Amino acid sequence: MEIVWQTPASPPDAKDYIFRNGRRYVRPYYFEFISHVKNRWAGKTIVDVFADEFKGRPREYFVGAVKCGRIQVDEQIVPVTYVVRSSQKVSHFLHRHEPPVLAFDIPVLYEGSDILTVCKPSSVPVHPCGQYRKNTVIGILVAENGINPLFPVHRLDRLVSGLLIFARTANKADQLRQQIQAGLLHKEYVARVDGVFPDGELVIDANVYYNAREGVSTIESKGKTAITKFTRISTNGLHSIVLCKPISGRTHQIRVHLQYTGHPIANDMLYLSSCPINRSTQGMGADRAATSALSQSNMSSQITGRDSTSTEDFLIDPKCTHCPNLGPTGYDVLEEGLWLHCLRYSGPDWSYEAPYPDWATLN
Repeated sequence: MEIVWQTPASPPDAKDYIFRNGRRYVRPYYFEFISHVKNRWAGKTIVDVFADEFKGRPREYFVGAVKCGRIQVDEQIVPVTYVVRSSQKVSHFLHRHEPPVLAFDIPVLYEGSDILTVCKPSSVPVHPCGQYRKNTVIGILVAENGINPLFPVHRLDRLVSGLLIFARTANKADQLRQQIQAGLLHKEYVARVDGVFPDGELVIDANVYYNAREGVSTIESKGKTAITKFTRISTNGLHSIVLCKPISGRTHQIRVHLQYTGHPIANDMLYLSSCPINRSTQGMGADRAATSALSQSNMSSQITGRDSTSTEDFLIDPKCTHCPNLGPTGYDVLEEGLWLHCLRYSGPDWSYEAPYPDWATLN
């Protein structure tokens, strides 16, 4: 069998997706990952680099991949003892299994000549990152709607849903990003939190420190300045719906500021937990590690009606550590969407919004 190696330039196609049990999977495919040796990698053996940096596969896999030429340096097959140097090109030819996402469609809210807005589903990353390439908002819009090119104006975390704005041209993207940098944009989110949130406006001015290695933010003086304004919309005594207006834009800012108030997002496994989550040793994101480590008794599948009715075949690769599974090893956690939703973005002369999510109505 002749292997066809895809690259980042290979566009996704609607046939690439498989729907099972309320999840959208990507049919495994052959892919060439290209990276360049970082300074912290220099002086290590090629096997040590992969075993230390990419923990989703066992060390034995990387040894075998180097020996058979699926890991190359500067387009050359090298021995497992080869020591890498800074800036060298490293290629990893692998059978790629992308993590599943919830099987929501991505509704287009507004489509103009230079702007496209959509309602992003939770669990889907905005653009290619980490193990995700086709299972992204951009990938799905290209594959299923033929919409291309797209330039993200802002980003939403993978588990966050709601309004997502794309520019259709590079010039429009630059214009909107300049407005963001000048502080001319106003953002509004809605969250469902634990307990009875205080009435009236509550302003949290607390520095946020993001630990990129562990994927978790904390309130610390060494962090970056962060301000969020909160206003309770409703409550049923158990949960409250809260309007969130972040003045700054730090990673996980709303989530950690709500935790700081004593009213964390009611299904936020990462910030509900008092236990530290060490995602760096698990080879997965902090949110998924938290979900895996904590009780999942309140987790449930949210999607129905889009599952495929037949069994789809995909190529089984004898060297792949994820085959014969459809998804990658360790990504079988039943995640649900975070109860945090982007409602509205507005600028000097424009405003776009998304509908409220179902969970924002309290009974």
